[in-house]
Amino acid sequence: MRLSAEPGFVLHARPWRETSLLVEVLSAGHGRVGLLARGVQGAKRHPLRAALQPLQFIRFDALWRGELARLVAAEAVDVAPRLAGEASLGAFYLNELTLRLAPRQVQQPELFVAYATARERLRAGDALAWTLRRYERDLLDALGVGFEWHCDGDGAPIDPAARYRLDPEHGPRRLLMDRGQADRSEAATGRALLALAADREPEAEDMAALRRAMRAVLAHHLGPRGLKSWEMLGSLARLMPGAGSPSQETVQPGG
Repeated sequence: MRLSAEPGFVLHARPWRETSLLVEVLSAGHGRVGLLARGVQGAKRHPLRAALQPLQFIRFDALWRGELARLVAAEAVDVAPRLAGEASLGAFYLNELTLRLAPRQVQQPELFVAYATARERLRAGDALAWTLRRYERDLLDALGVGFEWHCDGDGAPIDPAARYRLDPEHGPRRLLMDRGQADRSEAATGRALLALAADREPEAEDMAALRRAMRAVLAHHLGPRGLKSWEMLGSLARLMPGAGSPSQETVQPGG
């Protein structure tokens, strides 16, 4: 099968043999696609190389043979967001999470739109933690494992004054008042869940707990192997002075 002028976002590219790249793309019509780009590395810079950077929006032609497609041509559609600092780490997390959870060759137009939206929010410099929480929500929904968010797993309305643990298989479970501190640390406030349902940014004091609650759900779907971005960001946080400050909650987008 031949793909022609297929829109896609580059998630990852790594060397393959001496002169080629293995490129992972989130495409509009075929979901996540693995591309083999032959002869694009070497002493002489290949014109295709610039279009195969992570976050780049491209249109590409490819010939599908087995699990991988052979890249024939690609062109950049726009200029990829130029990010630095925490935003760059957030983009790495965004790409890694998509790469790990989105299945290959399964059309997912909602995920494609969600990724495009998150990418533009990163470009615009929107609040990083909120950008990533919205994308996590939309990713889970696109994969068919999301929640209603405005009600718990039993169908009862979310109480804004209560706390909820996110059960990956059941949905939000209201936390009993006598539960220990460890359970409460991974529980989101009802206010935060209702804000997420309404696509309204939660209060700052609710955002960190929402991050931890979402991470537990994502970890369940990722399986025993976590994300490199979680390891990197955890190491960075430990090196920063003033542990527990609001800035550290921002610099750890996924965990």
